[in-house]
Amino acid sequence: MAANPYHPYGPANPYTPAPPPRPARRPSRTTGPLLVTSTVTMGLMAGLFFTFDVSIMPGLARTDDRVYVEAMQNFNQLIDNSGLFALVFIAAFIATTTAAVLDFRRGHRSPALWAAIAASLYLVALLITFSVNIPLNMELAQLGDPAKATDFALVDKFKGIWETTNIMRTLLCVSALGCLAHCLKLHGRATAGAPAPTAPQAPPPHFPPYAPRTR
Repeated sequence: MAANPYHPYGPANPYTPAPPPRPARRPSRTTGPLLVTSTVTMGLMAGLFFTFDVSIMPGLARTDDRVYVEAMQNFNQLIDNSGLFALVFIAAFIATTTAAVLDFRRGHRSPALWAAIAASLYLVALLITFSVNIPLNMELAQLGDPAKATDFALVDKFKGIWETTNIMRTLLCVSALGCLAHCLKLHGRATAGAPAPTAPQAPPPHFPPYAPRTR
């Protein structure tokens, strides 16, 4: 006779209960809303940078240096003092990173990978912003009143560097937005195929192990 795995010194008992199955992981209720938030905020950031690329900067290039400096000073002041912009600017990174971590912990490796790529692309855009664009904005603000300024050499530097790095930020954010859109699709498939949690069931009745009769 075959040995009983629960009673190695006795024969197999067909009434011995099987070990209980492992409980299925419940799909996270937070990851989906976080991915939607990250996609929306990333799209807003990409749209903002794209607007500067195709309309604001080409339009300012048709004006003289005084108008250029005055307009950019006003733009920068409004953006710096906008709480809504600060919220979107930060939420795009935090929501994307958090969603990547939660998906990874739930075992959804493919959505987590695409979310991590999106977060990395946006992080590069942030590094460009803080290392190039913001310092140039501060130099532009230090010119003071454009009506009293006499040296506008910074305008040529601004046009050459600021506009180029802004195009880079646009491409990075658009790429991150595409990664998040793909991540949302993969996350939806992963959560749709996840087994639903089952209610705990009563354990089967326990029968004593079979013992052979001895003569």
